[in-house]
Amino acid sequence: MTSNDDYVLEVLKEEGLVTTDQIESARQSMPAHGSIVDGLISTKVIEQADILRVLASRFGMEMISLVNLPIAPNAIAAVPVDVARKYRIVPVSKHDNLITVAIGDPLEVDTLDSLRYVLKCDIEGVVAAPSEISVALDRFYQTEASVETMIDQLTEGTVALVSSGRADLREESDVTESDVPIIKLVSLIIFEAYRNRASDIHLEPMEKRFRVRYRIDGVLHEVDSPPKRLQAAIISRVKIMANMKIAEKRVPQDGRIQVNVRGRELDLRVSTVPTGHGESVVMRILDKQNLALGLPKLGFLADDQETFTRLIGLPDGILLVTGPTGSGKTTTLYACLNFVNKPDRKIITVEDPVEYQMSGINQVHVREDIGLSFAVALRSILRQAPNIVMIGEIRDHETARIATEASLTGHLVFSTLHTNDAPSAIARLQDMGVKPFLVASSVRAVMAQRLVRCVCEHCREEHKPTATELKLLGAAADQFASIQLYRGRGCSKCALTGYSGRSGIFEILVINDEIQRMIFGKVAATEIRQRAREMGMRTLREDGLRKVVIGSTTLDEVLRATMGDAL
Repeated sequence: MTSNDDYVLEVLKEEGLVTTDQIESARQSMPAHGSIVDGLISTKVIEQADILRVLASRFGMEMISLVNLPIAPNAIAAVPVDVARKYRIVPVSKHDNLITVAIGDPLEVDTLDSLRYVLKCDIEGVVAAPSEISVALDRFYQTEASVETMIDQLTEGTVALVSSGRADLREESDVTESDVPIIKLVSLIIFEAYRNRASDIHLEPMEKRFRVRYRIDGVLHEVDSPPKRLQAAIISRVKIMANMKIAEKRVPQDGRIQVNVRGRELDLRVSTVPTGHGESVVMRILDKQNLALGLPKLGFLADDQETFTRLIGLPDGILLVTGPTGSGKTTTLYACLNFVNKPDRKIITVEDPVEYQMSGINQVHVREDIGLSFAVALRSILRQAPNIVMIGEIRDHETARIATEASLTGHLVFSTLHTNDAPSAIARLQDMGVKPFLVASSVRAVMAQRLVRCVCEHCREEHKPTATELKLLGAAADQFASIQLYRGRGCSKCALTGYSGRSGIFEILVINDEIQRMIFGKVAATEIRQRAREMGMRTLREDGLRKVVIGSTTLDEVLRATMGDAL
Protein backbone atom coordinates (compact mmCIF):
# COMPACT_ATOMS: atom_id res chain seq x y z
CA MET A 1 0.00 0.00 0.00
CA THR A 2 3.02 2.26 -0.24
CA SER A 3 1.69 4.51 -3.01
CA ASN A 4 -1.62 4.93 -1.19
CA ASP A 5 -0.25 5.36 2.33
CA ASP A 6 -1.36 8.97 2.71
CA TYR A 7 -4.98 8.17 1.85
CA VAL A 8 -5.05 5.09 4.07
CA LEU A 9 -3.56 7.00 7.01
CA GLU A 10 -6.15 9.76 6.67
CA VAL A 11 -8.96 7.20 6.67
CA LEU A 12 -7.54 5.46 9.73
CA LYS A 13 -7.25 8.76 11.61
CA GLU A 14 -10.82 9.71 10.71
CA GLU A 15 -12.05 6.36 12.00
CA GLY A 16 -10.08 6.80 15.24
CA LEU A 17 -8.03 3.65 14.69
CA VAL A 18 -4.63 5.39 14.88
CA THR A 19 -3.35 8.68 16.27
CA THR A 20 -0.97 11.25 14.80
CA ASP A 21 1.66 10.30 17.39
CA GLN A 22 1.48 6.64 16.39
CA ILE A 23 1.88 7.58 12.72
CA GLU A 24 4.91 9.79 13.46
CA SER A 25 6.48 7.08 15.58
CA ALA A 26 6.05 4.56 12.75
CA ARG A 27 7.41 7.08 10.23
CA GLN A 28 10.63 7.59 12.22
CA SER A 29 11.24 3.87 12.66
CA MET A 30 10.72 3.00 8.99
CA PRO A 31 13.34 3.20 6.20
CA ALA A 32 13.19 6.23 3.91
CA HIS A 33 11.00 4.54 1.32
CA GLY A 34 9.21 2.10 3.60
CA SER A 35 5.45 1.84 4.04
CA ILE A 36 4.17 3.53 7.20
CA VAL A 37 1.00 1.42 7.06
CA ASP A 38 3.10 -1.76 7.03
CA GLY A 39 5.05 -0.35 9.97
CA LEU A 40 1.84 0.16 11.96
CA ILE A 41 0.82 -3.42 11.21
CA SER A 42 4.22 -4.91 12.11
CA THR A 43 4.31 -3.06 15.45
CA LYS A 44 0.81 -4.33 16.30
CA VAL A 45 -0.65 -0.82 16.42
CA ILE A 46 -3.41 -1.99 14.10
CA GLU A 47 -4.41 -5.28 12.46
CA GLN A 48 -4.44 -5.64 8.68
CA ALA A 49 -7.98 -7.02 8.92
CA ASP A 50 -9.16 -3.76 10.53
CA ILE A 51 -7.59 -1.72 7.74
CA LEU A 52 -9.22 -3.87 5.06
CA ARG A 53 -12.58 -3.68 6.82
CA VAL A 54 -12.51 0.14 6.97
CA LEU A 55 -11.39 0.51 3.33
CA ALA A 56 -13.98 -1.99 2.15
CA SER A 57 -16.67 0.04 3.91
CA ARG A 58 -15.42 3.27 2.27
CA PHE A 59 -15.69 1.70 -1.17
CA GLY A 60 -19.06 0.06 -0.48
CA MET A 61 -17.60 -3.45 -0.61
CA GLU A 62 -18.30 -6.43 1.62
CA MET A 63 -15.54 -7.95 3.76
CA ILE A 64 -15.59 -11.77 3.68
CA SER A 65 -13.57 -14.71 4.94
CA LEU A 66 -12.52 -17.43 2.51
CA VAL A 67 -11.99 -19.90 5.38
CA ASN A 68 -14.15 -22.95 4.63
CA LEU A 69 -16.22 -20.85 2.20
CA PRO A 70 -17.95 -23.17 -0.28
CA ILE A 71 -17.20 -22.00 -3.83
CA ALA A 72 -19.17 -23.44 -6.71
CA PRO A 73 -17.12 -25.11 -9.49
CA ASN A 74 -18.82 -22.92 -12.11
CA ALA A 75 -17.29 -19.82 -10.46
CA ILE A 76 -13.77 -21.28 -10.56
CA ALA A 77 -14.28 -22.43 -14.16
CA ALA A 78 -15.38 -18.94 -15.20
CA VAL A 79 -11.99 -17.39 -14.38
CA PRO A 80 -8.93 -18.94 -16.08
CA VAL A 81 -6.01 -19.80 -13.82
CA ASP A 82 -3.64 -17.32 -15.51
CA VAL A 83 -6.15 -14.48 -14.94
CA ALA A 84 -6.76 -15.44 -11.31
CA ARG A 85 -3.06 -15.61 -10.51
CA LYS A 86 -2.12 -12.50 -12.47
CA TYR A 87 -4.67 -10.29 -10.70
CA ARG A 88 -4.49 -12.19 -7.36
CA ILE A 89 -8.25 -12.69 -7.19
CA VAL A 90 -10.51 -15.61 -6.27
CA PRO A 91 -13.96 -15.99 -7.86
CA VAL A 92 -16.55 -16.43 -5.12
CA SER A 93 -19.79 -16.95 -7.08
CA LYS A 94 -21.26 -16.69 -10.56
CA HIS A 95 -24.86 -15.82 -11.43
CA ASP A 96 -25.76 -15.36 -15.07
CA ASN A 97 -23.34 -12.70 -16.39
CA LEU A 98 -22.16 -11.52 -12.96
CA ILE A 99 -19.02 -12.87 -11.27
CA THR A 100 -18.20 -11.93 -7.69
CA VAL A 101 -14.46 -11.93 -7.00
CA ALA A 102 -12.44 -11.50 -3.81
CA ILE A 103 -9.53 -9.04 -3.93
CA GLY A 104 -6.91 -8.34 -1.29
CA ASP A 105 -6.73 -4.54 -1.65
CA PRO A 106 -9.88 -2.39 -2.01
CA LEU A 107 -7.74 0.44 -3.43
CA GLU A 108 -6.95 -1.52 -6.58
CA VAL A 109 -10.13 -0.44 -8.36
CA ASP A 110 -8.39 -0.81 -11.71
CA THR A 111 -8.29 -4.58 -11.14
CA LEU A 112 -12.08 -4.84 -11.33
CA ASP A 113 -12.17 -2.73 -14.52
CA SER A 114 -9.49 -4.92 -16.11
CA LEU A 115 -11.40 -8.06 -15.19
CA ARG A 116 -14.57 -6.72 -16.81
CA TYR A 117 -12.61 -6.23 -20.02
CA VAL A 118 -10.74 -9.56 -19.89
CA LEU A 119 -13.68 -11.76 -18.85
CA LYS A 120 -16.32 -9.93 -20.89
CA CYS A 121 -18.84 -9.91 -18.04
CA ASP A 122 -19.99 -7.88 -15.04
CA ILE A 123 -17.67 -8.00 -12.03
CA GLU A 124 -18.56 -7.37 -8.39
CA GLY A 125 -15.77 -7.06 -5.84
CA VAL A 126 -15.58 -8.21 -2.24
CA VAL A 127 -12.56 -7.97 0.06
CA ALA A 128 -10.63 -10.83 1.69
CA ALA A 129 -7.30 -11.05 3.49
CA PRO A 130 -4.36 -11.46 1.07
CA SER A 131 -3.16 -14.54 2.99
CA GLU A 132 -6.56 -16.19 2.50
CA ILE A 133 -6.47 -15.38 -1.22
CA SER A 134 -3.03 -17.02 -1.56
CA VAL A 135 -4.21 -20.21 0.12
CA ALA A 136 -7.43 -20.25 -1.94
CA LEU A 137 -5.50 -19.82 -5.20
CA ASP A 138 -3.31 -22.80 -4.34
CA ARG A 139 -6.38 -24.78 -3.35
CA PHE A 140 -8.61 -24.14 -6.36
CA TYR A 141 -6.16 -23.58 -9.24
CA GLN A 142 -3.49 -25.71 -10.77
CA THR A 143 -1.79 -25.70 -14.16
CA GLU A 144 0.35 -28.27 -15.88
CA ALA A 145 3.19 -25.75 -15.89
CA SER A 146 3.07 -25.36 -12.13
CA VAL A 147 3.02 -29.13 -11.67
CA GLU A 148 6.13 -29.41 -13.81
CA THR A 149 7.78 -26.59 -11.84
CA MET A 150 7.05 -28.37 -8.55
CA ILE A 151 8.44 -31.61 -9.98
CA ASP A 152 11.65 -29.84 -11.00
CA GLN A 153 11.97 -28.35 -7.51
CA LEU A 154 11.64 -31.76 -5.84
CA THR A 155 15.13 -32.58 -4.60
CA GLU A 156 16.56 -35.93 -5.64
CA GLY A 157 16.12 -38.38 -2.77
CA THR A 158 13.43 -36.37 -0.97
CA VAL A 159 11.15 -39.41 -1.27
CA ALA A 160 13.11 -42.67 -1.54
CA LEU A 161 11.55 -46.09 -2.03
CA VAL A 162 12.70 -48.39 0.77
CA SER A 163 10.77 -51.59 0.02
CA SER A 164 7.81 -52.78 -2.00
CA GLY A 165 8.49 -56.48 -2.26
CA ARG A 166 9.97 -56.05 -5.75
CA ALA A 167 13.70 -56.54 -6.09
CA ASP A 168 13.79 -54.89 -9.52
CA LEU A 169 12.52 -51.60 -8.13
CA ARG A 170 15.61 -51.03 -6.05
CA GLU A 171 17.72 -50.87 -9.16
CA GLU A 172 15.13 -49.15 -11.38
CA SER A 173 17.33 -50.32 -14.28
CA ASP A 174 14.42 -50.58 -16.67
CA VAL A 175 13.32 -46.98 -16.14
CA THR A 176 13.32 -44.97 -19.35
CA GLU A 177 13.72 -41.22 -19.69
CA SER A 178 9.96 -40.83 -20.29
CA ASP A 179 9.22 -42.55 -16.94
CA VAL A 180 11.21 -40.09 -14.83
CA PRO A 181 8.59 -37.28 -14.68
CA ILE A 182 5.89 -39.75 -13.56
CA ILE A 183 8.18 -41.21 -10.88
CA LYS A 184 8.95 -37.72 -9.61
CA LEU A 185 5.26 -36.72 -9.74
CA VAL A 186 4.21 -39.69 -7.58
CA SER A 187 7.02 -38.82 -5.19
CA LEU A 188 5.74 -35.23 -5.10
CA ILE A 189 2.20 -36.39 -4.24
CA ILE A 190 3.56 -38.49 -1.36
CA PHE A 191 5.85 -35.71 -0.14
CA GLU A 192 3.09 -33.08 -0.15
CA ALA A 193 0.83 -35.45 1.78
CA TYR A 194 3.53 -35.95 4.40
CA ARG A 195 4.23 -32.21 4.59
CA ASN A 196 0.53 -31.47 5.13
CA ARG A 197 0.19 -34.13 7.89
CA ALA A 198 -2.25 -36.18 5.79
CA SER A 199 -3.35 -39.61 6.95
CA ASP A 200 -4.64 -40.74 3.52
CA ILE A 201 -4.01 -39.96 -0.14
CA HIS A 202 -6.97 -40.41 -2.49
CA LEU A 203 -6.39 -40.66 -6.26
CA GLU A 204 -9.83 -40.55 -7.86
CA PRO A 205 -10.57 -40.78 -11.60
CA MET A 206 -13.44 -38.48 -12.58
CA GLU A 207 -15.10 -38.23 -15.98
CA LYS A 208 -13.03 -35.25 -17.16
CA ARG A 209 -10.35 -34.87 -14.53
CA PHE A 210 -8.09 -36.78 -12.16
CA ARG A 211 -8.75 -35.67 -8.58
CA VAL A 212 -6.21 -35.83 -5.74
CA ARG A 213 -7.37 -35.40 -2.16
CA TYR A 214 -5.61 -35.58 1.20
CA ARG A 215 -7.36 -36.49 4.44
CA ILE A 216 -6.00 -34.02 7.00
CA ASP A 217 -7.23 -34.17 10.61
CA GLY A 218 -10.04 -36.46 9.48
CA VAL A 219 -11.36 -34.13 6.75
CA LEU A 220 -10.77 -34.53 3.01
CA HIS A 221 -9.17 -31.58 1.20
CA GLU A 222 -8.83 -31.40 -2.57
CA VAL A 223 -5.35 -30.35 -3.66
CA ASP A 224 -3.56 -29.51 -6.89
CA SER A 225 -4.32 -32.31 -9.33
CA PRO A 226 -2.30 -33.60 -12.31
CA PRO A 227 -3.82 -33.44 -15.79
CA LYS A 228 -6.24 -36.21 -16.76
CA ARG A 229 -3.88 -37.54 -19.45
CA LEU A 230 -1.40 -38.65 -16.75
CA GLN A 231 -3.99 -40.70 -14.84
CA ALA A 232 -3.06 -44.14 -16.22
CA ALA A 233 0.69 -43.57 -15.83
CA ILE A 234 0.37 -42.37 -12.21
CA ILE A 235 -1.84 -45.30 -11.17
CA SER A 236 0.48 -47.77 -12.89
CA ARG A 237 3.48 -46.31 -11.06
CA VAL A 238 1.72 -46.65 -7.68
CA LYS A 239 0.73 -50.26 -8.49
CA ILE A 240 4.33 -51.11 -9.43
CA MET A 241 5.59 -49.61 -6.15
CA ALA A 242 2.96 -51.58 -4.18
CA ASN A 243 3.80 -54.87 -5.95
CA MET A 244 0.36 -55.14 -7.56
CA LYS A 245 -0.56 -56.62 -10.94
CA ILE A 246 -0.45 -53.72 -13.38
CA ALA A 247 -2.53 -55.41 -16.06
CA GLU A 248 -5.32 -56.40 -13.63
CA LYS A 249 -7.84 -53.56 -13.54
CA ARG A 250 -11.08 -55.49 -13.01
CA VAL A 251 -10.78 -56.48 -9.35
CA PRO A 252 -9.69 -54.69 -6.16
CA GLN A 253 -6.06 -55.12 -5.07
CA ASP A 254 -4.11 -54.41 -1.89
CA GLY A 255 -0.43 -53.67 -1.49
CA ARG A 256 2.17 -51.96 0.63
CA ILE A 257 4.94 -49.43 0.02
CA GLN A 258 7.76 -48.38 2.34
CA VAL A 259 9.27 -44.97 1.63
CA ASN A 260 11.77 -42.68 3.31
CA VAL A 261 10.67 -39.04 3.26
CA ARG A 262 13.52 -36.76 4.32
CA GLY A 263 14.87 -39.33 6.72
CA ARG A 264 11.50 -40.40 8.10
CA GLU A 265 10.25 -43.91 7.31
CA LEU A 266 6.59 -44.21 6.29
CA ASP A 267 4.50 -47.26 5.47
CA LEU A 268 1.82 -46.78 2.82
CA ARG A 269 -1.05 -49.28 2.72
CA VAL A 270 -2.39 -49.16 -0.82
CA SER A 271 -5.87 -50.17 -1.98
CA THR A 272 -7.27 -50.04 -5.53
CA VAL A 273 -10.92 -50.39 -6.56
CA PRO A 274 -12.19 -50.36 -10.17
CA THR A 275 -14.65 -47.53 -10.92
CA GLY A 276 -16.46 -46.29 -13.99
CA HIS A 277 -13.63 -43.95 -15.03
CA GLY A 278 -10.59 -45.95 -13.95
CA GLU A 279 -9.08 -47.36 -10.76
CA SER A 280 -9.55 -45.41 -7.56
CA VAL A 281 -6.45 -45.59 -5.36
CA VAL A 282 -6.20 -44.88 -1.62
CA MET A 283 -2.85 -44.81 0.15
CA ARG A 284 -3.05 -44.83 3.95
CA ILE A 285 0.04 -43.27 5.51
CA LEU A 286 1.39 -45.00 8.62
CA ASP A 287 4.12 -43.03 10.39
CA LYS A 288 6.31 -45.28 12.53
CA GLN A 289 7.31 -42.40 14.78
CA ASN A 290 3.72 -42.19 16.01
CA LEU A 291 4.40 -45.42 17.90
CA ALA A 292 6.13 -43.31 20.53
CA LEU A 293 2.76 -41.86 21.53
CA GLY A 294 2.32 -41.80 25.28
CA LEU A 295 -1.09 -42.09 26.87
CA PRO A 296 -1.31 -38.31 27.55
CA LYS A 297 -0.83 -37.65 23.80
CA LEU A 298 -4.05 -39.58 23.10
CA GLY A 299 -6.06 -36.83 24.77
CA PHE A 300 -6.75 -38.23 28.23
CA LEU A 301 -7.35 -35.81 31.05
CA ALA A 302 -5.70 -36.68 34.37
CA ASP A 303 -8.57 -38.67 35.94
CA ASP A 304 -9.30 -40.74 32.82
CA GLN A 305 -5.60 -41.40 32.30
CA GLU A 306 -5.28 -42.69 35.84
CA THR A 307 -8.27 -45.02 35.32
CA PHE A 308 -7.01 -46.26 31.96
CA THR A 309 -3.46 -46.82 33.21
CA ARG A 310 -4.85 -48.96 36.03
CA LEU A 311 -6.97 -50.98 33.58
CA ILE A 312 -4.16 -51.83 31.15
CA GLY A 313 -2.02 -52.88 34.10
CA LEU A 314 -4.44 -55.66 35.13
CA PRO A 315 -3.07 -59.24 34.94
CA ASP A 316 -6.03 -60.70 33.02
CA GLY A 317 -9.40 -59.93 31.44
CA ILE A 318 -10.54 -58.19 28.27
CA LEU A 319 -10.19 -54.46 27.58
CA LEU A 320 -12.26 -53.37 24.57
CA VAL A 321 -11.87 -50.16 22.57
CA THR A 322 -14.94 -49.31 20.48
CA GLY A 323 -15.92 -46.77 17.87
CA PRO A 324 -16.52 -46.40 14.13
CA THR A 325 -13.84 -46.69 11.45
CA GLY A 326 -11.36 -43.84 11.72
CA SER A 327 -11.96 -43.10 15.40
CA GLY A 328 -8.39 -43.91 16.45
CA LYS A 329 -8.95 -47.35 17.99
CA THR A 330 -5.80 -48.89 16.50
CA THR A 331 -3.63 -45.96 17.61
CA THR A 332 -4.96 -46.37 21.15
CA LEU A 333 -4.21 -50.11 21.17
CA TYR A 334 -0.65 -49.53 19.92
CA ALA A 335 -0.15 -46.88 22.61
CA CYS A 336 -1.32 -49.47 25.18
CA LEU A 337 1.12 -52.06 23.84
CA ASN A 338 3.92 -49.51 23.89
CA PHE A 339 3.10 -48.75 27.54
CA VAL A 340 3.01 -52.39 28.71
CA ASN A 341 5.90 -53.60 26.52
CA LYS A 342 8.42 -54.69 29.18
CA PRO A 343 11.21 -57.31 29.01
CA ASP A 344 9.41 -59.58 31.50
CA ARG A 345 6.21 -59.84 29.42
CA LYS A 346 5.51 -61.82 26.26
CA ILE A 347 3.14 -59.94 23.96
CA ILE A 348 1.59 -61.40 20.79
CA THR A 349 -0.76 -59.59 18.40
CA VAL A 350 -3.09 -60.94 15.73
CA GLU A 351 -3.83 -58.26 13.12
CA ASP A 352 -5.31 -57.84 9.67
CA PRO A 353 -3.00 -56.39 8.52
CA VAL A 354 -0.05 -55.59 10.80
CA GLU A 355 -0.02 -51.80 10.57
CA TYR A 356 3.13 -51.03 12.55
CA GLN A 357 6.15 -53.23 13.29
CA MET A 358 6.90 -52.94 17.01
CA SER A 359 10.18 -53.96 18.59
CA GLY A 360 9.89 -56.66 21.25
CA ILE A 361 6.39 -57.76 20.20
CA ASN A 362 5.43 -60.86 18.21
CA GLN A 363 2.98 -59.82 15.50
CA VAL A 364 0.93 -62.25 13.43
CA HIS A 365 -0.55 -61.15 10.10
CA VAL A 366 -3.93 -62.79 9.40
CA ARG A 367 -4.15 -64.35 5.93
CA GLU A 368 -7.57 -65.72 5.11
CA ASP A 369 -6.39 -66.90 1.67
CA ILE A 370 -4.23 -69.62 3.25
CA GLY A 371 -6.59 -70.37 6.13
CA LEU A 372 -4.83 -68.27 8.78
CA SER A 373 -7.90 -66.56 10.27
CA PHE A 374 -8.18 -64.72 13.59
CA ALA A 375 -9.55 -67.85 15.29
CA VAL A 376 -6.87 -70.17 13.87
CA ALA A 377 -4.08 -67.76 14.82
CA LEU A 378 -5.47 -67.28 18.32
CA ARG A 379 -5.68 -70.99 19.01
CA SER A 380 -2.02 -71.34 18.06
CA ILE A 381 -0.60 -68.33 19.87
CA LEU A 382 -2.22 -69.28 23.18
CA ARG A 383 0.12 -72.29 23.16
CA GLN A 384 2.98 -69.78 23.06
CA ALA A 385 2.17 -68.80 26.67
CA PRO A 386 1.81 -65.03 26.17
CA ASN A 387 1.05 -62.61 29.00
CA ILE A 388 -0.75 -60.13 26.77
CA VAL A 389 -2.69 -60.72 23.54
CA MET A 390 -3.89 -58.02 21.18
CA ILE A 391 -6.60 -58.95 18.67
CA GLY A 392 -7.05 -56.40 15.89
CA GLU A 393 -10.84 -56.83 15.90
CA ILE A 394 -13.37 -59.29 17.32
CA ARG A 395 -15.47 -60.06 14.25
CA ASP A 396 -17.25 -63.38 14.91
CA HIS A 397 -18.35 -65.87 17.55
CA GLU A 398 -15.25 -68.07 17.29
CA THR A 399 -12.84 -65.15 17.83
CA ALA A 400 -14.98 -63.79 20.69
CA ARG A 401 -15.13 -67.23 22.34
CA ILE A 402 -11.38 -67.80 22.20
CA ALA A 403 -10.66 -64.25 23.44
CA THR A 404 -13.04 -64.81 26.37
CA GLU A 405 -11.48 -68.15 27.26
CA ALA A 406 -7.97 -66.64 27.02
CA SER A 407 -8.92 -63.87 29.45
CA LEU A 408 -10.29 -66.41 31.91
CA THR A 409 -7.07 -68.46 31.85
CA GLY A 410 -4.78 -65.64 32.94
CA HIS A 411 -4.20 -63.58 29.77
CA LEU A 412 -4.78 -59.85 29.35
CA VAL A 413 -6.58 -59.31 26.02
CA PHE A 414 -6.81 -56.01 24.12
CA SER A 415 -9.23 -55.77 21.20
CA THR A 416 -11.68 -53.55 19.30
CA LEU A 417 -15.36 -53.66 18.37
CA HIS A 418 -17.48 -51.51 16.09
CA THR A 419 -20.11 -50.02 18.41
CA ASN A 420 -21.24 -46.45 18.94
CA ASP A 421 -20.84 -46.36 22.72
CA ALA A 422 -19.28 -48.40 25.51
CA PRO A 423 -22.37 -50.21 26.93
CA SER A 424 -23.37 -51.40 23.44
CA ALA A 425 -20.23 -53.54 23.32
CA ILE A 426 -21.77 -55.82 25.96
CA ALA A 427 -24.83 -56.42 23.80
CA ARG A 428 -22.61 -56.90 20.73
CA LEU A 429 -20.64 -59.73 22.38
CA GLN A 430 -23.89 -61.39 23.45
CA ASP A 431 -25.22 -61.10 19.89
CA MET A 432 -22.10 -62.95 18.74
CA GLY A 433 -23.12 -65.87 20.95
CA VAL A 434 -20.93 -65.31 24.02
CA LYS A 435 -22.83 -66.36 27.14
CA PRO A 436 -23.75 -63.47 29.50
CA PHE A 437 -21.89 -65.03 32.44
CA LEU A 438 -18.72 -65.26 30.31
CA VAL A 439 -19.04 -61.62 29.26
CA ALA A 440 -19.57 -60.55 32.88
CA SER A 441 -16.59 -62.58 34.08
CA SER A 442 -14.09 -61.69 31.35
CA VAL A 443 -14.64 -58.05 30.31
CA ARG A 444 -12.87 -55.63 32.65
CA ALA A 445 -13.73 -52.39 30.85
CA VAL A 446 -14.98 -50.94 27.58
CA MET A 447 -13.78 -47.61 26.23
CA ALA A 448 -15.60 -45.83 23.39
CA GLN A 449 -13.74 -43.05 21.62
CA ARG A 450 -13.94 -40.44 18.88
CA LEU A 451 -11.43 -38.03 17.37
CA VAL A 452 -12.01 -34.26 17.38
CA ARG A 453 -9.87 -31.62 15.71
CA CYS A 454 -7.77 -29.38 17.97
CA VAL A 455 -7.86 -25.59 17.81
CA CYS A 456 -4.87 -24.16 15.89
CA GLU A 457 -2.50 -22.57 18.40
CA HIS A 458 -1.30 -19.98 15.86
CA CYS A 459 -4.70 -18.35 15.21
CA ARG A 460 -6.65 -19.13 18.36
CA GLU A 461 -9.18 -16.48 19.32
CA GLU A 462 -12.08 -16.03 21.71
CA HIS A 463 -15.44 -17.31 20.56
CA LYS A 464 -19.00 -16.83 21.73
CA PRO A 465 -21.29 -19.87 21.24
CA THR A 466 -23.87 -19.50 18.48
CA ALA A 467 -27.59 -19.95 19.09
CA THR A 468 -27.49 -23.21 17.11
CA GLU A 469 -24.69 -24.62 19.27
CA LEU A 470 -26.47 -23.69 22.48
CA LYS A 471 -29.69 -25.26 21.21
CA LEU A 472 -27.89 -28.52 20.45
CA LEU A 473 -26.35 -28.50 23.91
CA GLY A 474 -29.81 -28.44 25.47
CA ALA A 475 -29.69 -28.52 29.26
CA ALA A 476 -25.91 -28.03 29.29
CA ALA A 477 -26.13 -24.66 27.51
CA ASP A 478 -26.31 -22.66 30.75
CA GLN A 479 -22.87 -23.78 31.92
CA PHE A 480 -21.24 -22.15 28.86
CA ALA A 481 -22.78 -18.73 29.41
CA SER A 482 -19.90 -17.56 31.61
CA ILE A 483 -17.05 -19.69 30.20
CA GLN A 484 -14.50 -18.32 27.76
CA LEU A 485 -14.44 -20.51 24.62
CA TYR A 486 -11.96 -20.51 21.73
CA ARG A 487 -11.81 -21.30 18.05
CA GLY A 488 -9.25 -20.97 15.26
CA ARG A 489 -9.60 -17.94 13.02
CA GLY A 490 -7.79 -19.69 10.17
CA CYS A 491 -4.22 -19.01 9.07
CA SER A 492 -1.55 -20.30 6.71
CA LYS A 493 -0.31 -22.74 9.38
CA CYS A 494 -3.66 -24.61 9.40
CA ALA A 495 -4.62 -24.01 5.72
CA LEU A 496 -7.38 -21.61 6.87
CA THR A 497 -9.29 -24.38 8.68
CA GLY A 498 -8.75 -23.11 12.23
CA TYR A 499 -7.73 -26.63 13.32
CA SER A 500 -4.40 -28.43 13.62
CA GLY A 501 -4.07 -32.03 14.81
CA ARG A 502 -6.61 -34.28 16.50
CA SER A 503 -7.24 -35.56 20.00
CA GLY A 504 -9.46 -38.23 21.50
CA ILE A 505 -12.62 -37.94 23.56
CA PHE A 506 -13.49 -40.98 25.65
CA GLU A 507 -16.28 -42.85 27.42
CA ILE A 508 -14.92 -45.43 29.90
CA LEU A 509 -17.24 -48.11 31.28
CA VAL A 510 -15.57 -50.00 34.12
CA ILE A 511 -17.24 -53.37 34.79
CA ASN A 512 -17.74 -53.42 38.55
CA ASP A 513 -19.78 -55.89 40.63
CA GLU A 514 -23.09 -54.15 39.97
CA ILE A 515 -22.55 -53.94 36.20
CA GLN A 516 -21.53 -57.62 36.25
CA ARG A 517 -24.85 -58.56 37.88
CA MET A 518 -26.74 -56.52 35.26
CA ILE A 519 -24.88 -58.28 32.42
CA PHE A 520 -25.50 -61.68 33.98
CA GLY A 521 -29.20 -60.76 34.24
CA LYS A 522 -29.30 -59.82 30.51
CA VAL A 523 -30.26 -56.21 31.28
CA ALA A 524 -30.57 -53.99 28.18
CA ALA A 525 -27.60 -51.80 27.19
CA THR A 526 -29.67 -48.63 27.74
CA GLU A 527 -30.24 -49.57 31.38
CA ILE A 528 -26.57 -50.42 31.86
CA ARG A 529 -25.69 -47.04 30.36
CA GLN A 530 -28.08 -45.20 32.66
CA ARG A 531 -26.77 -46.97 35.77
CA ALA A 532 -23.13 -46.47 34.74
CA ARG A 533 -23.75 -42.74 34.37
CA GLU A 534 -25.31 -42.64 37.82
CA MET A 535 -22.10 -44.23 39.13
CA GLY A 536 -19.91 -41.61 37.44
CA MET A 537 -19.31 -42.68 33.84
CA ARG A 538 -18.93 -39.68 31.54
CA THR A 539 -20.38 -39.88 28.03
CA LEU A 540 -18.38 -38.99 24.93
CA ARG A 541 -20.09 -35.61 24.75
CA GLU A 542 -19.46 -34.83 28.40
CA ASP A 543 -15.77 -35.63 28.00
CA GLY A 544 -15.69 -33.54 24.83
CA LEU A 545 -17.25 -30.57 26.62
CA ARG A 546 -14.53 -30.76 29.26
CA LYS A 547 -11.99 -30.32 26.48
CA VAL A 548 -13.98 -27.41 25.04
CA VAL A 549 -13.77 -25.71 28.45
CA ILE A 550 -9.96 -26.02 28.56
CA GLY A 551 -9.75 -24.63 25.00
CA SER A 552 -8.32 -27.66 23.19
CA THR A 553 -11.26 -28.06 20.79
CA THR A 554 -14.52 -26.35 19.82
CA LEU A 555 -18.19 -26.89 20.55
CA ASP A 556 -18.80 -27.41 16.85
CA GLU A 557 -16.30 -30.29 16.72
CA VAL A 558 -17.69 -32.03 19.80
CA LEU A 559 -21.28 -31.68 18.62
CA ARG A 560 -20.31 -33.06 15.20
CA ALA A 561 -18.51 -36.08 16.68
CA THR A 562 -21.23 -36.89 19.23
CA MET A 563 -24.42 -36.06 17.35
CA GLY A 564 -26.08 -39.27 18.55
CA ASP A 565 -25.02 -38.73 22.14
CA ALA A 566 -27.42 -37.16 24.63
CA LEU A 567 -26.38 -35.36 27.78
